[in-house]
Amino acid sequence: MTLSRREALGLTAGFAAFIAFGPKATIAATPETDAAIKAFTGGAMPAEGKVSLDTPEIAENGNTVPVGVSVDSPMTADSYVESVMILADGNPNPAVATFHFTAISGAAEAKTRIRLAKTQNVIAIAKMSDGSTFMDTKEVKVTIGGCGG
Repeated sequence: MTLSRREALGLTAGFAAFIAFGPKATIAATPETDAAIKAFTGGAMPAEGKVSLDTPEIAENGNTVPVGVSVDSPMTADSYVESVMILADGNPNPAVATFHFTAISGAAEAKTRIRLAKTQNVIAIAKMSDGSTFMDTKEVKVTIGGCGG
């Protein structure tokens, strides 16, 4: 089998696009974070959407970084957010917080402050009452580490 130069370039471009935009085997940068996500979701890959993570782009001090999360849900007895987990994939212990909700919560929203060791991704994963999971990820640039770094 011989390929023309044009066909070879097309295959190379297709392969590069698959690598860049194709399915991802992992979500997070560390095995600990991936393990925490899989344990929370039951092994399912969370879909993008429904979760809105509010973090600063730059945190001047990693000791106290404000984080807010909200999930688009009707919060009815038939459809509500059961829990939301926040992870920081560059911290020694990536699982930062888990918030639990019920249908009578009214809204699936929470705010807290977290400690970030270095510039890293903050991940929020929501588990819905029907078992589906959704996520949002934001990178936070830390200028002074909060965990001794």
